[in-house]
Amino acid sequence: MIRIRHTDENPHEASEINVTPFIDVMLVLLVIFMVTAPLTTVNVPVDLPSSSEKPTPRPDDPVFLTVKADHGLALGEADVSTDALPGALETATKGNKDERIFLRADKTVDYGTLMGVMDKLRTAGYLKVALVNLQGQEEGSEAGSTPVPPSNAPPTAASGGTP
Repeated sequence: MIRIRHTDENPHEASEINVTPFIDVMLVLLVIFMVTAPLTTVNVPVDLPSSSEKPTPRPDDPVFLTVKADHGLALGEADVSTDALPGALETATKGNKDERIFLRADKTVDYGTLMGVMDKLRTAGYLKVALVNLQGQEEGSEAGSTPVPPSNAPPTAASGGTP
């Protein structure tokens, strides 16, 4: 006798993927990343050593560019406009684009203005820029006070170039 099987009699195979182990693994990885992420962003306080190296000697005829509190520019002692800056620098450096420009700025000048002046220097072809500060001078106690440099504290330059 021949028996005919119907499709209802066969056990059905599950054709779906079992995602429970996948979810378990993902939750374990999530917990691991949640625990380790804060450890990678911790700032470690470090007391950096000071340099015993003497500052680089000042050139014989340095070129000082000053950004005044009113955002005006002065090249040496003479006032100069932003548009006339490349020509004035060309004259002051005698066409030497490799000469270091000592950039001074009033402490009330905002960062955007200072970066704009540095961008003008870069556009004019002057890539060697040194930022000038007063060595050994502490911040004034009042926000608007401008400390007078002592006679034994010469201005120094933190050498750096614009990228």
